[in-house]
Amino acid sequence: MAVLTTLRTVSLPNGEVIPALGQGTWYMAEDPRRRPDELAALRLGIDLGMSLIDTAEMYADGEAEVLVGEAIEGRRDQVFLVSKVLPHHATVRGTIAACEGSLLRLGVEAIDLYLLHWPGPIPLEETLEAFERLVAAGKIGNWGVSNFDLSDMQDLIDIPGGRQVSTNQVLYNLQYRGIEYDLLPWCERSGLPIMAYSPIEQGRVLDHGVLRSVAARHHATPAQVALAWVLRKDNVCAIPRASNAAHVRENRLALDMHLSAADFADLDRAFPPPTRKQPLAVH
Repeated sequence: MAVLTTLRTVSLPNGEVIPALGQGTWYMAEDPRRRPDELAALRLGIDLGMSLIDTAEMYADGEAEVLVGEAIEGRRDQVFLVSKVLPHHATVRGTIAACEGSLLRLGVEAIDLYLLHWPGPIPLEETLEAFERLVAAGKIGNWGVSNFDLSDMQDLIDIPGGRQVSTNQVLYNLQYRGIEYDLLPWCERSGLPIMAYSPIEQGRVLDHGVLRSVAARHHATPAQVALAWVLRKDNVCAIPRASNAAHVRENRLALDMHLSAADFADLDRAFPPPTRKQPLAVH
């Protein structure tokens, strides 16, 4: 997959690089009336170098994968494609079947990064065996996890093959900073990137006065500041959803922002960092 060099990148443990800013598809493909705008948004994001696209078999009951497949048709080699298996499918046979279903809906021969959507009741050993088979068959390039807390990650790496994990996709934004206490530092020490979903908290933080004040200093939008804040760390990739072209362009410009020490101090006062262990936040 050719990553456009105009964007900052994040390195996976195997040395492969991905764009630091990608595109999410949660809540897409749920309303046929929005489909033309959603397709245009995804295609524009690729044009602008936001060539990592994240989806899942769960999103819109698979229809988000169909949408992504249509958006990337003829451009597969320009895209780093991420999808996810649901925990209740995560047996050896179930994971392989789920992956094959995702490949059909996406219309591709391989998924670049395949994630377990969250920890579930099926032993991780089974899921990892399926991931290894899928890698060997050329159906996925890398595997990772999502919504894993620190204890989950420690359990994972104790399993044979568990250290092959490529990323942990978790909720991370100004409102939810709990991972900074333990999970994020552990991932940094381990050379494991974090993929931040809902990096602007689905818009719920954007009316905060401090965020608006910082945005005004930069002649930017609150969403751009919130996104630039998440992107401040070298090992964090963000996957905001943008269902129209204007929001895609707005997100892309966040990569060009340089927040000052005063900006960070103001944001820390408004959205304090954690001082103790917090349960992993999940949406």
